[in-house]
Amino acid sequence: MRKGKKLLAALGLLLLLVAAAAGVIALQVHKWLQPVPAMAAEPVLVTIPAGASSTGIAKILADQGLIHNATVFRFYAKYRGLDQKLQAGNYLFRFGMTMDEILEQLIKGDVYRPTVTVTIPEGFNLEQIAKRIQAQGLADYDEFMELARLTVPALGQVKDGQRYAVEGYLFPDTYEFDVSVTPKQILDRMLARLEEVFTAEMRSRCQELGLEVHDVMTLAALVEREAQVAAERELIAGVMHNRLQKKMPLQIDASVIYALGEHQNVVLLEDLKVDSPYNTYKYPGLPPGPIASPGKAAIMAVLYPAETDYLYYVAKGDGSGEHYFGRTLAEHNANIKKANENRKR
Repeated sequence: MRKGKKLLAALGLLLLLVAAAAGVIALQVHKWLQPVPAMAAEPVLVTIPAGASSTGIAKILADQGLIHNATVFRFYAKYRGLDQKLQAGNYLFRFGMTMDEILEQLIKGDVYRPTVTVTIPEGFNLEQIAKRIQAQGLADYDEFMELARLTVPALGQVKDGQRYAVEGYLFPDTYEFDVSVTPKQILDRMLARLEEVFTAEMRSRCQELGLEVHDVMTLAALVEREAQVAAERELIAGVMHNRLQKKMPLQIDASVIYALGEHQNVVLLEDLKVDSPYNTYKYPGLPPGPIASPGKAAIMAVLYPAETDYLYYVAKGDGSGEHYFGRTLAEHNANIKKANENRKR
């Protein structure tokens, strides 16, 4: 009888030890299943080679300190039926990711692609855009320009005298490109961005004004280069509309600078003689195309100009970037006199 009791006690103790051990193991496995504490804010670049098994992948992740235990990760992936779906590639993982998050990224093949961010300001012309893109290491200037010369945007037109059909249609914005991007992909993305911005409602407004999209883009580029103060965009656009309606030459300095093919801040009387369809002092109406890439605000200013009877404007010359506006030539001449006095101060 005593032997039986001792045997039962021994079995009970063994069961207790097994249960305790199982509890310890369960606790340990639960701990291993938890995310690794976020030891660093910076992500970790991990390369999973082609043909790597789930065992090999788990070891790589454990070596990088992204998971607690390679065996637990491997069995967890197998338990979820994902161990054969993990894809090779370069991945950016961060500390603190759960196993599910890591597995999801590996299954999707959400690999890391190094990118370059480039900002194209409003008012940049094609050549300035090409220089900025080259400076960011995304494309060779000459290669980009050669492709641009051969590109005709979906929204644009090809008119006699146009320097580049694509001028004005590369929308100014901040872009993120893969480091392996091609010049064509850059052009396509920037052209597509304008099509996103130029909504159906805006196109309908063009028709209301009796203007082609190309005319609006051409005017918007002039407004972009002329208006230094945001509050004056609609006024300057209104002046341009008024002069066109009265068949007066636009006489815009920014277009002359574009005609000269070089950037300068002051237009001289000699410059006004340049024989170019972009010289809006010499040739009436609109130039053949945009002289730069206008932003949305400049486009909207052309579509919804200020209702005004102004026909003239001149920079105040006081460093404010603002203009004096006039209704008659006499007012304009008086404004020019004030502007000259401001420059002497």
